[in-house]
Amino acid sequence: MKFNVAVISGDGIGPEIVSEAKKVLDKIGSKFGHEFTYTEVLMGGVSIDAHGVPLTDEALETARKSDAVLLGAVGGRVGVDSWYKLPPNLRPEAGLLAIRKGLGLFANLRPAYLYDELKDACPLKESIAEAGFDMMVVRELTGGLYFGERKTEEIDGVMTAVDTLTYNEEEIRRIAIKAFDIARKRGSKVTSVDKANVLDSSRLWQKVVNEVASGYEDVTLEHMLVDNCAMQLVKNPAQFDVILTENMFGDILSDEASMITGSIGMLPSASLAAGKFGLYEPSHGAAPDIAGQNIANPLATILSAAMMLRYSFDLDKEADAVEEAVRCVLKDGIRTVDIMSEGMTQVSCTGMGDAICERL
Repeated sequence: MKFNVAVISGDGIGPEIVSEAKKVLDKIGSKFGHEFTYTEVLMGGVSIDAHGVPLTDEALETARKSDAVLLGAVGGRVGVDSWYKLPPNLRPEAGLLAIRKGLGLFANLRPAYLYDELKDACPLKESIAEAGFDMMVVRELTGGLYFGERKTEEIDGVMTAVDTLTYNEEEIRRIAIKAFDIARKRGSKVTSVDKANVLDSSRLWQKVVNEVASGYEDVTLEHMLVDNCAMQLVKNPAQFDVILTENMFGDILSDEASMITGSIGMLPSASLAAGKFGLYEPSHGAAPDIAGQNIANPLATILSAAMMLRYSFDLDKEADAVEEAVRCVLKDGIRTVDIMSEGMTQVSCTGMGDAICERL
């Protein structure tokens, strides 16, 4: 089979980690009889340098015509790079918001899985780490506070900022359906996270989620307030299977879930539109302080490519092969510097990509 992948290498370590993910995809193609072609697309700081904006209409259209998008990272050093002297809507990260909206990427999937080989890196106490955890945060990505109307103005001599949090029932329903469908393939449990004791938007969220749940009698639903969820993630993460939540809560909780795995460099993510189209990227940032040193951990990007194989291309066997190769590499004691521990073998970014390919 042939697949056209739009590749956004982006800024910082983006080009390095994307290169390793493409290497792994090419190995998969060779082994299973597929052909992956790559179309380079500029976004973030590199697009600002070339075109004056973080995402051009032409780049967005190229991404839209592809079968899926593989993204490295965008952004730089706030207060250092000249990009951050620009208005907020022209900074690198604005490209992310624009491409999510432009491609209709409403569902963000961020798995958080604690590998047995990395339990020592888990910051939680030993008894919690030993129990392990395997969860998927399903975050609504194109609504809520980040996309509501906002303004800053002087009112009666006092500067006042307003950000608007808005959700309609259809936005909630489609992300809830996605979460319940995913739960059916996992542990059949959804924890819907909101702030229904305070917010009208959360009360509507809870109402619609309950309606969706009525069509999934095989999936258990529980509701949890966001502050309690934040505590439970560090107290008993093993209780979670699928966490369903709105945009801002999901942004915060998914970062918390990623850090209790021991390294954010291990965690992939997917942002899905209706149907099979998706954008796949590591959960970490551009890490400009280590860019160009060939020491970045490419595993999150490689695992994001595995998610692309699974969710956009329906290549479950191929995705399983990539994920198993990652497990084998960790079992064999091969580590990049961010997950290095005594007795292990340290490799470079390219060395890790090579190690994955050798085990495919």
